[in-house]
Amino acid sequence: MNRKQRIMLIRILVSAAILAALSFIPSSGVLRFILYMVPYFIVGYDILLKAIKGILRGQVLDECFLMASATVGAVALAIYEGSGDYTEAIAVMLFYQTGELFQSYAVDRSRRNITELMDIRPDYANVEKDGSLVKADPDDVEPGTIIVVQPGEKVPIDGVVVEGTSTLNTSALTGESLPRDIAAGDDIISGSINMTGVLKIRTTKEFGESTVSKILDLVENASSRKSKSEDFISKFARIYTPAVCISALVLAIIPPLVNLIIGNPAGWDSWIYRALTFLVISCPCALVISIPLSFFAGIGGASNAGVLVKGSNYLETLSKTKTVVFDKTGTLTRGVFEVSGIHHSTMEDGKLIEYAALAESASSHPISKSLQKAYGKAIDRNRVKDIEEISGNGVTATVDGHAIACGNERLMKSLGIEAIPCHSVGTIIHIAIDGDYAGHIIISDIIKPNAAEAIRRMKEAGVRKTVMLTGDTARVADQVAEALGIDEVYRNLLPGDKVEKVESLLMESHDGGKIAFVGDGINDAPVLRRADIGIAMGAMGSDAAIEAADVVLMDDDPLKISKAIRISRRCLRIVYQNIVFAIGVKLICLLLGAIGFASMWLAIFADVGVMVIAVLNAIRALFVKKL
Repeated sequence: MNRKQRIMLIRILVSAAILAALSFIPSSGVLRFILYMVPYFIVGYDILLKAIKGILRGQVLDECFLMASATVGAVALAIYEGSGDYTEAIAVMLFYQTGELFQSYAVDRSRRNITELMDIRPDYANVEKDGSLVKADPDDVEPGTIIVVQPGEKVPIDGVVVEGTSTLNTSALTGESLPRDIAAGDDIISGSINMTGVLKIRTTKEFGESTVSKILDLVENASSRKSKSEDFISKFARIYTPAVCISALVLAIIPPLVNLIIGNPAGWDSWIYRALTFLVISCPCALVISIPLSFFAGIGGASNAGVLVKGSNYLETLSKTKTVVFDKTGTLTRGVFEVSGIHHSTMEDGKLIEYAALAESASSHPISKSLQKAYGKAIDRNRVKDIEEISGNGVTATVDGHAIACGNERLMKSLGIEAIPCHSVGTIIHIAIDGDYAGHIIISDIIKPNAAEAIRRMKEAGVRKTVMLTGDTARVADQVAEALGIDEVYRNLLPGDKVEKVESLLMESHDGGKIAFVGDGINDAPVLRRADIGIAMGAMGSDAAIEAADVVLMDDDPLKISKAIRISRRCLRIVYQNIVFAIGVKLICLLLGAIGFASMWLAIFADVGVMVIAVLNAIRALFVKKL
């Protein structure tokens, strides 16, 4: 509880204590009025001041004006009737301020949870200078600088590990509690916490372009993009508040005048009391507070799960997603080509890969890098001679005195060697040693471990159709789609073709269901913008894709897509519950107040009670672990 909240709590307790004490002190007339005004002003002076300032600024019809009008009117009515019963006016202020205190604490708690979650902004970076470490402002560290991150410290800037091994805690970024091992040569993102060893990192970005800065920027700006539900509540309040004020005025004046005209007692005090009760009931606090709080909590809960939503409008759109369109490479697959199989080898598999990696050692082609990675040892170039690259076919070389040919079927055919066909999907590298066929190696883009489970969970979450767009050949694309259970697949597409395909899917969607596109590359940015909702892979995705997307998955796990959809739908359910509950209760109580069946105590429940219940319900959106 902050200082302002503590002061408010003291005011409420002091005012309540004085009110309770006054019930045992006999008093009347002016003395009674003065005594009862003490607790009234202690608890309500700020509401009265805000109401006066609002009137002076021309911003009359807000909740402070309603509360001030109702309580001042109740006091005036007690003086007019000579009853000396000021308890209701003080009670209205007490309960209203208690509700405001509770609401302030709830919002504060929600913000604190998100702040703790996003407490990843580093205070400094350790820069190595003249053999010693100097603490520098991360903003002043240029790309290419060597920084040192010690155990327990946050990684301040994105970079590449040049020395050291360690374990990272990435839970603030990804929502994943399992630690991640890292070593020299690995990319490292800012915001992670170094848990064990000392790391030397060569920075690759400025601090402002690093992952930690982008995350903080996304979270800080999320509240500026309002949903249709929030816009509805804002417009509703602008129309609703003056409407109920006019209704209260009509209720106070018209019925007594009608009574006078027809010859009955006017009953001014009774109708003014009803009008004041009507004002207290009408205060739209529950809606104005709980709806934005629901979205704020939903965005915070999503962030806690490693899903960054750039605004409540995107959270609302995400909840209506019925079709999810995927890019393949880097989204459903790892986007890194690896050796996935060795067939028909005439020697040990490791030896075959060793010869292939050495023969390909002079090439910078991704296939060569995949072979060298599978080999896993330093390449001794002294073992390799006479390397000849045959464009479009492969390479020939002499390794340890053996003639090695490494390439496709065309290379084998040109050398008069009969290659054994391979029916697996991927890039097939045939190898011949000293003119004899020695086997082939399959290199393919590996499907992400959770991809199939992610598709299944999306269907469970209410997604009706899944689509995959790829530039790959039909054979590769169809195998991936079949393995994952994708409903539709479109192959051999250029980036422009993907945009056209998404546009055609948008035109086919007539039932209000939204289309989400999931991608990670620079070429996915136009499609991410064109879809109803763009979802980018944040850990390895390109800056352009992350910038263009509406939702960012911090750990590139496709399982998070279904979680994001579940979070958004739960958040929207809570929003609709609060709207229906708050408006429903208020309309019933307003009707009861107008016909004289509602006292000021019921009015207090209709205002403060409904607000407390709605706020409690809104905070549920923050808890998403079991979704």
